[in-house]
Amino acid sequence: MSTEAFTGLAQSAEELKEGHTTSEELTARAIRRIEASQSTVNAFRWVRGEEALEEARDADRRLAAGERLPLLGVPVAVKDDTDVAGLPTLFGCRGELPPSAADGEAVRRLRAAGAVIVGKTNSCELGQWAFTEGPAFGATRNPWSLTHTPGGSSGGSAAAVAAGLVPAALGSDGAGSIRIPSAWCHLVGIKPQRGRVSLHPYADAFQGLAVNGPLARTVADAALLLDVVQGARPEDRHRPGVVDASGAARREPGRLRIALAWRPPLTLTGTGPHPEVRRAVGEVAEALARLGHHVEEARPRYGLIGLAFVPRATAGVAEVAALHPDPALLDPRTRTAARHGRALGGPRLSGRAVRAARAAEARQHRRIGAIFDAYDVVLTPTTAAPPPRIGTFDGLSAWRTDSTMAASCPYAWPWNVLGWPGVNVPAGLTRDGLPVGAQLLGPAGGEEGLISLAAQLEAELRWHEKRPTAPAITGSAPVGQ
Repeated sequence: MSTEAFTGLAQSAEELKEGHTTSEELTARAIRRIEASQSTVNAFRWVRGEEALEEARDADRRLAAGERLPLLGVPVAVKDDTDVAGLPTLFGCRGELPPSAADGEAVRRLRAAGAVIVGKTNSCELGQWAFTEGPAFGATRNPWSLTHTPGGSSGGSAAAVAAGLVPAALGSDGAGSIRIPSAWCHLVGIKPQRGRVSLHPYADAFQGLAVNGPLARTVADAALLLDVVQGARPEDRHRPGVVDASGAARREPGRLRIALAWRPPLTLTGTGPHPEVRRAVGEVAEALARLGHHVEEARPRYGLIGLAFVPRATAGVAEVAALHPDPALLDPRTRTAARHGRALGGPRLSGRAVRAARAAEARQHRRIGAIFDAYDVVLTPTTAAPPPRIGTFDGLSAWRTDSTMAASCPYAWPWNVLGWPGVNVPAGLTRDGLPVGAQLLGPAGGEEGLISLAAQLEAELRWHEKRPTAPAITGSAPVGQ
């Protein structure tokens, strides 16, 4: 794969400012790589093609006139749960919807920073699962191994960045959906504090579980994208202000107290980390200790936090599913989740259950947040297992899908219940060459500390120098299961 495909976000912006390349050339190359990879990686639901090229030409005219913006002329992608004017937002579903009349707030901010939106990336149906497969678009495949999933639900964004199709992409995270595919695609993924990035036109998503955030190959690129898209609108339910993510990526974190937490919250699956995940995350912990941090095993007091997550998650699915014009086209597992999650009239959950789950958050903040009296950061595996093979979840019932997924991914979702920030960092590769990740978790408003620590780790471990070797963008690689 050409090294130019892996030019980062900040470097692309700098090369455009210095006149070493043009936006039209960068965008045309991105579109060529996307088109060449669709038969293998299949990262994109929509490609903007000529519209993106015309926007790139306009960016070149603005650059030539001396205009300077953080991402002027740089091609990026967004997940297909985010409105882009002129394209439908199907969020992984089959069927037809009218094109969005306006950009979502995060896309508006990307455009205000000068970015060229080349397309919208694949997501599993309504962002529910840790894989990116479905009858609407087929299977999105992992550039590190085309027989394995890139994860989900931001699997298309992760695959696009890992394959070098775009330098960075926007995803969303309602139960680990940025961090899980970042772990399984060897990327940096930032789940910001709830509300840090506006979800407009939605004031609240998935009952407060979901946030938008960046996926990139380096901490600096992820931080730059976060700086560009962060910010609230007056009508947003959560408005925490802004952070200096890029500045944090350039600062030393200081000596930190780090809790290494191997045990996940109770999921009734009885699973712990796969031996190769434990080895890789243990090596990250050793690197942190070499860097001068105090690392010891400890565990947040999760309690029965799952009892708060399930009502909020299923109610969120019900709310989004209700917007689909033809519910019969939805996956049977989606219809089951929506039926259980209707705020009023559902057979198992009610509006009262959802309200109680949200009201419990303050107590959860106090109980789980007590770990930050003794520690600055919590380190966990991002997932308990390496990426599963494509088709692992085919034909499973809703319950079996959820329980299998919970066994593989038990670590990420509690921080969605809390609304607090987390960062996935690459933890290395298994002996089979599959990426796994480690998760840095912080208290409310803790993004800057996590980003500083991640940047220090990156300088030590040099994960950005590793690239997938699968011929993911040639269109000629076998994709057998």
